[in-house]
Amino acid sequence: MELIDGKKIGTEIKREIAEQVKKMIDADERPPHLAAILVGNDPASETYVTSKGKACKEVGFDSSTYKFESDITEEELLETVEFLNNDPEIDGFIVQLPLPDHIDENKVIQAISPEKDVDGFHPVNVGRMTIGLPAYVSATPNGIMELIKRSGIETEGENCVVLGRSNIVGRPVSILMSRTTNPGNATVTVCHSRTKNLKEITSKADILIVAIGKPEFVTADMVKEGAIVIDVGIHRVESSETKSGFRLKGDVKYDEVAPKCSFITPVPGGVGPMTIVSLLMNTLKARKKEIYS
Repeated sequence: MELIDGKKIGTEIKREIAEQVKKMIDADERPPHLAAILVGNDPASETYVTSKGKACKEVGFDSSTYKFESDITEEELLETVEFLNNDPEIDGFIVQLPLPDHIDENKVIQAISPEKDVDGFHPVNVGRMTIGLPAYVSATPNGIMELIKRSGIETEGENCVVLGRSNIVGRPVSILMSRTTNPGNATVTVCHSRTKNLKEITSKADILIVAIGKPEFVTADMVKEGAIVIDVGIHRVESSETKSGFRLKGDVKYDEVAPKCSFITPVPGGVGPMTIVSLLMNTLKARKKEIYS
């Protein structure tokens, strides 16, 4: 069994990005600039945006955060989106989700210019990704593909099961794994909470990507001997074994599943570190106009 070390791979990618940014600066070019819109005081969202700023600093990016109280109107938020769309100094930006209930998330996402949509959520980028055109791919699916690629895992012709069908992870990663690319060219099955004979399907997977959103949902009897398991889940669960009183768990029951695997991502330290790294990769592409020239 071999661990897929997302922290190590993420550090390697950040080093590569930093080298490219240094070349820009040495050539008297402006470094990439990533912005974030943060609404309200959700602790997880605040932590993510803070981490984004720290990661930008590490690789030499400029970054900025536009923070608003939760009572901001939809119209005011859309005005900020339009301002960032038109700011030539901003290469890409994200609107941190979730948003307050009175704001239509889909309306806000669709208001973002596809050229600056480094989160990869705009329908134009999703559509381009689906048909194989250059696009900004959303962070977690993009991170998964990088982990697979840089771990030297062969995907062509393999039986891949994706457990979860969200628009953020399950659907896009199933499309990426089926495309005629490397990684890709897999035979993909998408399963979810209504799937019948789930154990029978997952136990035949050469590659199992789990984004079901339930702690330790996947057990050893659901996994084929020698399978590759990518665990996207991360949950804070109570634990009497730690000083903090909690432990981070994935969607996979790691201790009993790992011995059966040829490769597996740990939680934490697997898919998680790749999310912000993928955002940096997209922002660098935006600065270099690699997707929309």
